[in-house]
Formats: sequence, C-alpha cells, structure tokens
Amino acid sequence: MAITRWDAFRDVLALQNRMNSIFQEYNRNQGEGDSLVTAAFVPPVDIYEDEQKIALNLEVPGMKESDLDIQLENNLLTVKGERKFEKEEKEENFHRIERRYGSFYRSFTIPSTVNPENIKASYESGVLKIELEKRAEAKPKQIKVEVGSAPKPIEAGKQAA
Repeated sequence: MAITRWDAFRDVLALQNRMNSIFQEYNRNQGEGDSLVTAAFVPPVDIYEDEQKIALNLEVPGMKESDLDIQLENNLLTVKGERKFEKEEKEENFHRIERRYGSFYRSFTIPSTVNPENIKASYESGVLKIELEKRAEAKPKQIKVEVGSAPKPIEAGKQAA
C-alpha cells in the first residue's frame, strides 16, 4: 500500500476549477447579445483622520465631476455616481472588458464631531477627495500640568506659622 501525502490545496483547486467551468458554461448560455452587459461597481475608499479633519479618498477614474453626487444628511455621508460605458468601437471588436461600469452608491456614518457646514470635495487624477473638518470643541486640547513643591512636613514640637 502506497502512502499518499495529503495536499490541502488540491481540494481548493478542484473547487476553483469547477466554479470556473460553471461560470464559463453560464456565459456561453447567455448568448452573444448579452456579453457586454455592464455591472455596478463599488469604488475602493481610504478613510483617515487627524486632529483637524476626517478625509475620504474614493477611486473613481474615468468619471466626470458632473457624474458624482455627494450629500450629508443626519450624519450620513452619501456618495453616488455613474460611470457610463461609451461604445466607440463595434461590440464585436472587444476581446475583453474588465473595467466596471454602471452606478455606485457608498454611504458612511459620520461622527457628530464633524462640522457639517465645512465640508470640501475635490476631484483630481481619478480620486475624489472629501474633507470633513472637525468642530472646534472636538479638537484635542493640550493641558499643561504644573509641577510644584509639596508642603514641607512640620517638625515635632513646632507649630505651623
């Protein structure tokens, strides 16, 4: 009897191959007319905070500023947009379409420390930058601790003056 070494990834690869074949079969059954169906996407976002503000950077390359909508209501920041698929070429000339098209919707709960009157948004090189300034009372304050001398102990037999 031969000893066979167990490979944990063999089952994972078999599952991956089966899933790939299922999706390929599904795509074949859809027909050529539906091969260019656009799908919605979710742009990635980076969120960071410092003492003065909270900043969000969303990757939305290929979009126009007019296709973006930013709203703040009840401490909920909502960013909506749509990236349209522009058919400059005949559909049968495409070999592969990997970029995502369609509309997106992202919402973020904003802490009450943000000043809703002072929000800035800019769009440069495919990155939407939103800066939410914090309220003055929410910004950290430095408190200086004074070091003083402790009162001197009273010697036995003497009264405090």
